[in-house]
Amino acid sequence: IHNRIKTAKTANGSQKERGSQPSKMAQTFFCIDTDTEQPLCFTTGTSARTVTKATPELLKLTANILDPIAGKPLILADNEHYTCELIDWVSSQSPFDILVPMKKKKLLKKQLLNISADSFKQRWAGYATTKIPYEMHKSFGGPYYEFIQRNGEKSDEYEYSSFLCTSDRNEMEDMALNFPDRWHIEQFFNNYQALGWKRTGTMNLNIQYGRMTMPLFAQAAIHMMRQRLGPPINTWDAEHIAKDFLKGIEGDIRTKDNTIIVTFYNASNLESLKAHYENLPAKLQAEGIAPNVPWLYDFKIDFRFK
Repeated sequence: IHNRIKTAKTANGSQKERGSQPSKMAQTFFCIDTDTEQPLCFTTGTSARTVTKATPELLKLTANILDPIAGKPLILADNEHYTCELIDWVSSQSPFDILVPMKKKKLLKKQLLNISADSFKQRWAGYATTKIPYEMHKSFGGPYYEFIQRNGEKSDEYEYSSFLCTSDRNEMEDMALNFPDRWHIEQFFNNYQALGWKRTGTMNLNIQYGRMTMPLFAQAAIHMMRQRLGPPINTWDAEHIAKDFLKGIEGDIRTKDNTIIVTFYNASNLESLKAHYENLPAKLQAEGIAPNVPWLYDFKIDFRFK
């Protein structure tokens, strides 16, 4: 499993859009599973909390959830996580490897230009890779490795990118195949941040965690619903679904024996909704799931669509 860290860096009191009112923004740190594109865990904090300080707590939560036994899952991070303190911590105190882009400073650019062309292995036209041991300044850990990719066919057109990794892994696989999956987290934020965790009205962390947890329940439900409904709704973000799908539905609720029956009118993707949600108690029982809802006084719940 490849996981990644992403920091939502929005300062308290920032103004997000022209004409909008300034509002307090929550600084949020998520760990996302790149296979399912769903969150594993999150943590939050005040605006003064740095990525370097927040990430160890997040990775401890992730380790408790995944309980990795064999091998080291790979954390895919962005260059905000390129700090000596954090890299040393991941290497020495976590069950993970981390892959992070190296900042393109003058010293790094000079080093890349001095690497022999024979050191690179051609992977396909215009793409070659190599890896070399790397020592971070002021680091007490290691050994670390610099993964380098070279793009271009002619020497005067070469472009280089470097990544730091805490283990001697397959550099081509991690740079070309695994690291692009980190961008799923941008899609995650685009799809679901309108649910409410990007905003905070208090610096009380207990309240803040509660306000962020409830939208994630909604996020899980919306994710499952999007998968079942199919196109085009499965490509819509949460705000689009709220305005153009949920807002347009009318319905009524009634009870029959021990079942609450919810009837929806004017729903789109009607056949897909019927296939997944009509006769829901029977579908759940067929899967070995008790259809009674404890917080609804053990009533069952069923749906009708017209």
